[in-house]
Amino acid sequence: MSQATIDRFAFGAVLLLAWQAASAWAGPESISSPILVLHQLYRWLIDGVLASNAGYTVLAAILGFVIGGLPGLVLPFLLRKHPFVTAVIDPFILVGYGLPKVAFIPLFIIWFGIGIWSKVALVASVSFFLVFFSTMEGVRSVDPRLLRMAKVAGASEAQLLRTVVWPSALPFVFQAVQVTLPLSIGGAAIAELISSNRGLGYLVQFSAANFEITGALAAVTALAAIVAVTNIGIDRLHNRLLAWRQVHATAIKRGSQP
Repeated sequence: MSQATIDRFAFGAVLLLAWQAASAWAGPESISSPILVLHQLYRWLIDGVLASNAGYTVLAAILGFVIGGLPGLVLPFLLRKHPFVTAVIDPFILVGYGLPKVAFIPLFIIWFGIGIWSKVALVASVSFFLVFFSTMEGVRSVDPRLLRMAKVAGASEAQLLRTVVWPSALPFVFQAVQVTLPLSIGGAAIAELISSNRGLGYLVQFSAANFEITGALAAVTALAAIVAVTNIGIDRLHNRLLAWRQVHATAIKRGSQP
């Protein structure tokens, strides 16, 4: 176990102790204790409440991430050779990015109903812009010298995209995933707070409306756990798929040494 992992566990233990101290000071009716929250999660797990509602939130997050993220990923590569089109649509994309997406939830409910698709629409509207701007930054960061060398070697546009542009932009794509996917889970829960009869966001809203602090904190804790597991999975995938960059950097460093 690395020192960083040990330090993270220690910091988590400090947070739990601070939470327990706050509960003891304010009272469980204001701030429920970690033990009560764990007990509530266990009850929900046994009853199947946790699995069904967490699955609903995760499904909405994944669908929205895919529906919004795929166009955000593909569009920068399509615009790479069309600077005029990029200059025309860029202000509109910036405006869309700056608009508060939560304000559109009532419209999404009118258009898609109170079911899962209104949550998917909110997540997709957030995912598109985050993935688009990060991927666009990666596409623009490609070393022009590499492109010129590949063109001199006779590479076609498809070969340029596959062998030069995509590998250079891949770290930025992962950066977008690292930021967007956890936010997608939170965005789905936010939409559920406003109008839903399922999901972890619904459990937060329902518990808080009935002054059940333990239930509300239990749902928030479940959301935090899902986000944490998601981040760990993304980090491991990132390290596996981009291991070649570390090897390449090490080789260059060794080659530069006298």
